[in-house]
Amino acid sequence: MSSSGVRCFYCREDLCGGRKFVRNEGRPTCVRCHAKFCANTCAECQRAIGAESKELSHKGRHWHEDCFRCAKCFKPLAKEPFSAKDERVLCAKCCSREEAPRCRVCYKAILAGTESVEYQGQSLHEQCFTCCQCSRPLASRSFVAKGSDVYCGPCYDAKFAKTCVSCKKPIASGGVNYQDEPWHAHCFVCSCCSKALAGSSFTTHQKQVLCVDCYKSNVAKKCGGCHMAITGFGKGVNVVSYEGVSWHEYCFNCKRCSLSLANKAFVAKGRDILCSDCGADK
Repeated sequence: MSSSGVRCFYCREDLCGGRKFVRNEGRPTCVRCHAKFCANTCAECQRAIGAESKELSHKGRHWHEDCFRCAKCFKPLAKEPFSAKDERVLCAKCCSREEAPRCRVCYKAILAGTESVEYQGQSLHEQCFTCCQCSRPLASRSFVAKGSDVYCGPCYDAKFAKTCVSCKKPIASGGVNYQDEPWHAHCFVCSCCSKALAGSSFTTHQKQVLCVDCYKSNVAKKCGGCHMAITGFGKGVNVVSYEGVSWHEYCFNCKRCSLSLANKAFVAKGRDILCSDCGADK
């Protein structure tokens, strides 16, 4: 602005001759006095915002146009959307980073639209949620937690799982424990017919594990009374033996009167077993 016959309100300098001045609350003020007494102070550089500078303001604070930048990335914001946070001015992207949750592994912001994982109430980037042993991402894989560590299935098995006595592979879950040794349920089978024994009756013979049927057919002695196999299972648990012959306890009876001879005196005549009374008869 210029005029003639006008003096600066502060320094009383003549403003004639086309000198530039501004009116501050209606009072003519030279450019120098305006900067000294009237101009706002830039919130960024702390210098006066002169009459010839373009000024931006927000919530009572003022900036030179060139000083109005994002406090984090320094992007000019004169023509960009922005947000004010804790007396800082931020561009939209940096504001989003400020408000976004932090990954518990890398501590960087998890921005909207970024693939992430929620685990134990904490957020992680998908690429940061990995097996602590092999570092493979776990977001789309099964995993096992042990303490504060997370493992993929193969790494957990290799480090912690018991090894099957039969196939020497890890037992991930379930399994059978026999004579303090671990087995897969499908590996714990009859040594003769390969029938699965988990949950079934079985016995051992010369360090071999056998199902009841194979034990009856291939190993068990025959009862001298009923001529059936003596397995030691069920009703035939108790066995009587005499001179190389064995009987189920319930089959060890007098040949003539059928009296049970278990825990009683008896007489052997040839291949027959008789009670004392029948043995005394002629």
